[in-house]
Amino acid sequence: MGWMDLFNFGRADVIALHKTWIAFFITFYVWFNMAPLATTIMKETGLTLDQLKVLAICNVALTVPMRVVVGMLCDRIGPRKTFCIVMWTMTFPCIWFAFATSYTEMLIARLILSAVGTGFVVGIAMTSLWFKPRDAGFSQGVEAGLGNWGSSLAAITMPILALTVFGSWRWAIAVSGIVMFLYGLYYWFAITDGPKGFVRPVARKAQAIEVSTWGDLVLAILWTIPIWGVLSLLVRMVTKKGYITEDISLILYAVIAIMVLYQLFGLLKVNIPILKKGVPEDDKYRFTQIGTLNASYVVTFGAELAVISMLPMFFQKTFEMTPVMAGLFGSMFALLNFFSRALGGYVSDRTPTRKLAHMIYLAGVTAGFVLMGMITPEWPLAMAVAVVFICAMFVTGGCGTTFALIPFVKRRITGNVAGYAGAYGNVGAVVYTTLYVTLTDSEFFLMIGATAAATFVFCLFFMKEPAGAFAKEYQLSSVDKEMMAGGGH
Repeated sequence: MGWMDLFNFGRADVIALHKTWIAFFITFYVWFNMAPLATTIMKETGLTLDQLKVLAICNVALTVPMRVVVGMLCDRIGPRKTFCIVMWTMTFPCIWFAFATSYTEMLIARLILSAVGTGFVVGIAMTSLWFKPRDAGFSQGVEAGLGNWGSSLAAITMPILALTVFGSWRWAIAVSGIVMFLYGLYYWFAITDGPKGFVRPVARKAQAIEVSTWGDLVLAILWTIPIWGVLSLLVRMVTKKGYITEDISLILYAVIAIMVLYQLFGLLKVNIPILKKGVPEDDKYRFTQIGTLNASYVVTFGAELAVISMLPMFFQKTFEMTPVMAGLFGSMFALLNFFSRALGGYVSDRTPTRKLAHMIYLAGVTAGFVLMGMITPEWPLAMAVAVVFICAMFVTGGCGTTFALIPFVKRRITGNVAGYAGAYGNVGAVVYTTLYVTLTDSEFFLMIGATAAATFVFCLFFMKEPAGAFAKEYQLSSVDKEMMAGGGH
């Protein structure tokens, strides 16, 4: 599959791809519909800048753990139903936020609405059902790249809708939620979980990811803790800035601890019976494979999010640019997302091994950030821009090579795997952003480069080339076949 195939509307899989990236696009549009209207909201509601910052933190708070939860749901009930549930349920907090009459209402609504960021995981799960292994990388790169543009279009169009079309920021936000609800209705009837006649492998449980060995159960526990634990960094951040009291922070820490324990209980409840019974050899997989994908998404997507937030200021300070010019140069990571992410997936589809393609991109990420860490005001602007451009190509392309590997870990838990990796992208963004305040720009870039180098070494030794990565069909284990024969979806 190539670029021109995207316009072949006679192909059912291409039609499904377009329907799915539009769903993902709309969820991201709704997710980022507040930031472009920040000054207008402050002016009309009397909110302080600190209050708005807390809303911004709430807007991403639940995205990390909910990506794992939604990934599990995809594997159990299918991405079609899951996507519709996400779009329908998230419409209500969107409208609630739009017409909230108090700051508390806005806070709760935005916190709940942060779960709409899980649309990314569902889109990946749906795309993996429609495309053959040979086209897995490119199709998922296109879906994720186009969908991510929802945040960019929201930044451009929300002020226009609020000020020119509706004359109200409240109605602009509410209408975006209503559109999402209506598209959810359309999506329910317009698509199926895979081509006609396809039987979807179903995960045994929706509560936790399945593992193959007792050692992998330990690894699953270790990789699960940070997904909820990273929320403690957000609590610490808002407490330190005085946005919430110490008493409230203690309550939030307790809630986070309870959720961590609940997730660990789920892992044990699901996997102890499976492991006691024994896992057939052809049904086993290595959890380290998920670990390598998690780490890879930290240094690609996590780094991308962190750098996007500071790059315009970096250009403005380093080269004494105007804010407009700095914003233009600083937007390279976001603007390249569609093309280079899809390109990364395409390279993965066409390289002799998917691991080789991924390692090349990780090496590029490492070198790119090391070079960015060496940029000084004495550099020619053209050279600095070229370095940032090349780094952005590898970082966003690395997102594509990462997700090109996800469908091959274990077929019936693709949603789980996508959920873990997607969550770790946000974990990386939170950690990098937290560390940024303690570092200079140069140290920040070099720190990301160092973590990328460590990830390169980790993947070099622990990532395995997936079996059947270029086969005509995905490989199914004896357990997959048995479950599908007994009533797969």
